Amino acid sequence: RYYTDIRHGRRPAPELLAELTARYEAIGGRSPLYEITEAQRLGLEKRLDGIPTYLGQKHSPPFIGDAVRAMAGDGVDRIVGLVLAPHYSRMSVGDYRRRVLLARDEAGADAAVDVIESWHVEPGFVAFLARRVAEATARLSPEARSRHAVVFTAHSLPEAILRAGDPYPEQLRETADAVASAAGVATYAVGWQSAGRTSEPWLGPDVLDVIERLARADVRGVVVCPCGFVSDHLEVLYDVDVECVQAAQELGIELVRTESPNDAPEFLDVLATVVRRELDRAARKPGTSGT
Repeated sequence: RYYTDIRHGRRPAPELLAELTARYEAIGGRSPLYEITEAQRLGLEKRLDGIPTYLGQKHSPPFIGDAVRAMAGDGVDRIVGLVLAPHYSRMSVGDYRRRVLLARDEAGADAAVDVIESWHVEPGFVAFLARRVAEATARLSPEARSRHAVVFTAHSLPEAILRAGDPYPEQLRETADAVASAAGVATYAVGWQSAGRTSEPWLGPDVLDVIERLARADVRGVVVCPCGFVSDHLEVLYDVDVECVQAAQELGIELVRTESPNDAPEFLDVLATVVRRELDRAARKPGTSGT
């Protein structure tokens, strides 16, 4: 059901389903994403002085529509949406916003909706990632650390977004530049991961190609910072911890990954700062009576 939903209602071929199942088996049989996201929601709610928070997911329950219906039932008249992805794309954050508005209209509610578009260079987020990069770099051996590079990654999207002037690739580069500067990283690159299995081209270069290029340039250690993701889930636990690690081993270099933000208190403090700023902005809009 989950795979079919990702594919917009098209059932996956048996071999594709078997491959995805094998990937989940490789990370222990299931993804911890729901539990981590719920912990993030609860941690954020504790920091928002009694403002209720709701969890809505795109491809698995509780769906965005479930969350919006719950809000309508609770009498919410202003919704602030925080997508747990720091970079904006019309296919990611833009699509979440579209789904919230659709669910609101279907529920017959009239709540105002404000969705935070991006927080990819939020100072606290940049500082948090810089610390994680430093911690990961310290796990490299002295030799690898002396000739290392950092690769900042996010989920690839179809190249078609470029024709619409989508800021997604530029925002990833801005995050990489800001974090590298804060962490004092001299050599770094941007790579894309987890591209879909479709006939259309997706954003590149793929992170595996970046790792190979760095190895050929005599880099001995690679730190992968999946800054487009904020939780441990399949795209991190398999695509990085399995595929990237295996690729590095075959190339004879070391590879480590920055720890995911998950529900780290410092990261939740960043989210709370972002949400409070949007709440304050929304509260100043004419006609606001609540949240």
